[in-house]
Amino acid sequence: MATVFIHATVTLDGFMADREGGVDWMFDVATVQEDEDVVKRVLAEIGAVVGGANSTQTIEDGEIPYGGMLDVPVYLMTHTDHEPIERDGVTYTFVVDDIRMAVETARQAAGEKWVSLLGGSISRQCLQLGIVDEIHLDIVPILLGDGISLFEGLGQRIDLERLETTAFASETHLRYRVLS
Repeated sequence: MATVFIHATVTLDGFMADREGGVDWMFDVATVQEDEDVVKRVLAEIGAVVGGANSTQTIEDGEIPYGGMLDVPVYLMTHTDHEPIERDGVTYTFVVDDIRMAVETARQAAGEKWVSLLGGSISRQCLQLGIVDEIHLDIVPILLGDGISLFEGLGQRIDLERLETTAFASETHLRYRVLS
């Protein structure tokens, strides 16, 4: 069965976006080949993606998960019905208010590959439901000072086991198994 994991790039102070939801700061960080190799290894393992409701508009505007680097099914949580969207051979299916069903459907689609959870709200909900297997964080050397936190509002303790840590000239990559 597929591994369900939170995959996020965050600043050193734990923000995944600025206060307005912008992530332009991610593209201001110089990377080295080793950082890109880590990301490529993760991308090669992803078999499906589950994201948040606010992704509907961005997909219609041409902004898609992982910048279109993946050719896998994408399941997006929403509060209202929405017809699937097809872009460049990728189907974006909208799931109304049932995160468990979205993750289970993504797991089936992913087979032995991984299901990537994108977004703070989706990540926190899945942690609270106990359906996250791993957390992968790419930490960039930036302090935003304020913004949208990946885990703010989680409201419970989650114990983790470190599986892997790599660090290069520009990023630190952390991989944890969720224990509780």
